[in-house]
Formats: sequence, structure tokens, C-alpha cells
Amino acid sequence: MPLVSTAELVTEARAAARAVAAFNVITVEHAEAIAAGAEAAGAGAVLQVSENAVKFHGGDLAPIAAATAAVARASTARLSLHLDHVEDVALLHAAHAHGFGSVMFDASKRGYGENVKATAEAVRWGHERGMWVEAELGRVGGKAGEPPLDAHTPGVRTDPAEAAAYVGDTGVDALAVAVGSSHAMTERTAALDHALISRLSGAVPVPLVLHGSSGVPDRELRRAVAAGMTKINVGTALNTAFTGAVRAFLQAHPQAVDPRRYLAPAREAMARTVAGFLRTVSG
Repeated sequence: MPLVSTAELVTEARAAARAVAAFNVITVEHAEAIAAGAEAAGAGAVLQVSENAVKFHGGDLAPIAAATAAVARASTARLSLHLDHVEDVALLHAAHAHGFGSVMFDASKRGYGENVKATAEAVRWGHERGMWVEAELGRVGGKAGEPPLDAHTPGVRTDPAEAAAYVGDTGVDALAVAVGSSHAMTERTAALDHALISRLSGAVPVPLVLHGSSGVPDRELRRAVAAGMTKINVGTALNTAFTGAVRAFLQAHPQAVDPRRYLAPAREAMARTVAGFLRTVSG
């Protein structure tokens, strides 16, 4: 099936008061698992490649982008291609040429004024090329190399009034907000601020995005969607499933050397995880 746009998936989900899940791609097996999980759940999904994943592949966007796009086009599910957590402007500028219809430009580590300036320029550049642009306000935290953040620290969670001004000043198409989740959580114990989600949803005219959703229990995700979250980002949960399946296989078969033997169950485990998240947020 031809690639669909993230904008189309998000717009449809928002109109139906549900959400679309976006899953991080690191290897080809991740992309294949996302496609299989989406097919099993009968739902569309976003395949997103992060700047960190590009660095893992030697800094060259082309190979992982081509592989991910090929997997998506071979699938019967409606899938889009998204470039996630981009801080490098050169990588942002490579996105369109490699088939990405959307990008999350991340200037959240900068001061508010610099965030607005850099994001507005990224939005201008993206919109000139028909790209959908997401940004972040507040600090979700938890990514590799970052100090741990307390979600209750003043200035960490997203302020609704500031969010409204930010969206107006930058022209972003979607806004990732800090409401109690954190990147890289391996246990699903996060408690979200649902009242804040509702206030943010009422304050800004664009869809809200929840980063760090791997650590959020299903019941919390359903409440978040009901309160106004439209795009739900999932990464670590796939890696947890992948690594658990590989570890279990190698413990049972310590002499195995053919990676296909342990990558197959790893891919299957990720596909089940994808289907589970999709049924939770898009049902």
C-alpha cells in the first residue's frame, strides 16, 4: 500500500476522538514488526526514525529510511513515515528527500525564546515542502545522556497558556507536551496529569502528542486519549519485547549463532506489543 501521511492519520484519529500510535524504528525487524502489528490490529500506525537511530546507523539517513519505507509500502496497513526528535537542522533538511512526510523538530532543550525561533524556522521550511511538523514544549526527559527529571519540578510540565502562545508563534501542526510520562521507562508505572491534558487540549488548536508512552499503563493511555491526546509515541516497549525474546532464546539455545533464529521471535514479540498498543489507543 502507498505510504499515507502522518497528517492524515492524526487528523482522522482526532476527528474520531481516538489516537494513532507512533512506533520507533531502529532495525528492519522493528519496521516489519510494526507493520505486522498494525495489520493484526486492523489499524494505521506511524513508523518513526529518530535522530539517535540515524546516528546508530552511521549518521546516514538513506538506508534505514529506504528500508522502513519499503516495509511500509509492502504492508496492507495504512502506515506513515516520520522523522523523530530531530535537533540537527541538516538532518531536518534531509527528511523530505528521503520520503518523510512529517518530522518532530526538537528544540525543547533550548530556552523558550530560542525554542520558538528555531522551531518557527523549521516549520516554515517544512511547510514550504508540504511537511507536517511536530515540536515539544516542556521537558519529557529520560532520553540517553540526559539527567533524570522529576515530572513534578516547576517548569518541566507544559503550561497551557505558554503552549497556546508557542503554537501561535511557531505554527506547529502538533505539540508534544510534558504531562507526567518519561522516555525510556521499562515498567508501565507512569501516572499522567489528566486534568493538565484537558487544559492543554482546550488551550491549543493542534493535536497533542504523548512521548514516553512505553511507561504508561493501558488505563492511563485510554484516559489520556479521552482527555485529548491524539498521537501516542512508543519506543522502549518494543525494545523490551525484542531483548526479552532474544535473551530467552539464547538462554534456551546457548550454542545458537544464526541471528535469524532469535530475531524471528524478537520480531514476533514486538509485533504483539505493537498490536496491543494500537488496540488500546485506536479502538
